[in-house]
Amino acid sequence: MRKIAMLGSGFIGRFYADSIVGLRSKDKIVSIFSRSESNANKFAEDYNVPHSTTDMKKAINHGDVDTVVISLPNNLHEEAVMECVKAGKGVLCTKPLGRNAEEAKRMMDAVEEAGIFNGYLEDLVYTPKYLKALESVQKGALGSVLWARSREAHPGPHSEWFWDKEMAGGGCILDLGCHCIEIGRGYIGKDIKPVEVICWADTQVKPIDAEDHAIGMVRYENGAIGQFEVSWTFRGGLDLRDEVMGSEGTIMINNFLRTGFDMFTSGEGYDYVAEKAESNKGWIFPVGDELHELGYNFMFTDMFNAMDNGNTPGETFYDGYVVNAVMDAAYTSVKSKKWEPVKLDVWRGREGVEKISSMRDYDEDHYLVKEETTHYGAKKYIIKNKSTGKISEITE
Repeated sequence: MRKIAMLGSGFIGRFYADSIVGLRSKDKIVSIFSRSESNANKFAEDYNVPHSTTDMKKAINHGDVDTVVISLPNNLHEEAVMECVKAGKGVLCTKPLGRNAEEAKRMMDAVEEAGIFNGYLEDLVYTPKYLKALESVQKGALGSVLWARSREAHPGPHSEWFWDKEMAGGGCILDLGCHCIEIGRGYIGKDIKPVEVICWADTQVKPIDAEDHAIGMVRYENGAIGQFEVSWTFRGGLDLRDEVMGSEGTIMINNFLRTGFDMFTSGEGYDYVAEKAESNKGWIFPVGDELHELGYNFMFTDMFNAMDNGNTPGETFYDGYVVNAVMDAAYTSVKSKKWEPVKLDVWRGREGVEKISSMRDYDEDHYLVKEETTHYGAKKYIIKNKSTGKISEITE
């Protein structure tokens, strides 16, 4: 049983709380910290939390608390983590871990030196479709993964602090890119080093200082490419899509925008549809179980089971640090308009990985470039001579 201090009573804190109290039926939120007294009191009332406070230290150091969940604005993550370190309490932190890799590394170093449990709450690598796809990839269904594309786009975040570049640390890259980059890392292999990034970003629609739209590519040491597409300018709801291409197959996932649940309504008496849905009338696409489809249930199951069993969860502060380093390179690339290196002071994966090679032999002297059956029934082979490099075709 986990006895939890929830830091933050807003949108994500309530998503977390709904999952925590409804999941294992034994974990309990015993303290809530909010910067607003009225919000703290309302959260405590809604979730039957015995202790509420506007003092972060009091929530963390409450005698019943053994685990702290951080669902605060980005600029408060480091302060909260350091207080958990002082108190010796296990800590789970929402994404992104830091506003940059320097912040993230300080947090990672602190929790590891203190020996306390640390989990990185990256929910989108715990969605049911992602977990199934990842299992298929890891079992070899796609052969060698060559390219992984992840897209998250919606009309923009819910709270005011996201729109403040200093508080948030950036715009949609920091808010959404962290999801997409970690999804790509998972498919390509978290032990494969991300080496460089090229990224375009701009402020196209919103009256803010940070970017509201970005597209980037991450090149990995083995030659694989991770692509992220993120936007706060997309109209029509929450678009979460992944594509993975390998030497032996392809996976395409639509997590949220098309749910398989279509409804038409006038909107009369119907308010909430799904996270970031822009309309409650006409043809709409409700979600059967948002907590499950967005990965919160599997995420907290992994975190709490790891804590109970003394194991390492699937996502740790180290993963958050690597993602922050990739995003730092993306921001540098936006300014330079060039490929920029990913600067990792700490790397715990494989070194010197060779470039992916999935060449197949046609015979002893030739590689197989392609084989196909034509519309007129012939079998065609495109082959390349291993010695001369000459490309030719054989039709049967």
